[in-house]
Amino acid sequence: MSDPYTAVQLPMMPKDTNRHGTIFGGVLLANIDLAGAIAAQRELHLRGGNPKASFVTVAINRVEFLKPVLVGDVVRFETRVVRIGRTSITVRVDVVAERGAETIAVTDAEGVFVGVDLTDPDRRPVPLFPEQPE
Repeated sequence: MSDPYTAVQLPMMPKDTNRHGTIFGGVLLANIDLAGAIAAQRELHLRGGNPKASFVTVAINRVEFLKPVLVGDVVRFETRVVRIGRTSITVRVDVVAERGAETIAVTDAEGVFVGVDLTDPDRRPVPLFPEQPE
């Protein structure tokens, strides 16, 4: 696993609430998706991978909403790369809310992101790293 990286951090606003006064799960899901893609792209660049690869989401394998998120919480999306395949990167995203002096684990998820070449009309997966001779 890679070192943790905060890919996204933002305050939760009233526009993000559901009828219960807590933050919509979909707002968290959208930011989990964004954070995972940012982490995958960052890892690719840090490792000198394929510069033509841009990441698309293939799966969010598991999401667990542990605690509610409230308006005013500053929410961090902390990422760790857990697996790198030939064309994909799997990223764990831990969502942490800062509520005053308190830090609360609110959600965690794991996503799979595949590298594609956006100049290819078919957007087929591309190798992330040069093939190693055997």
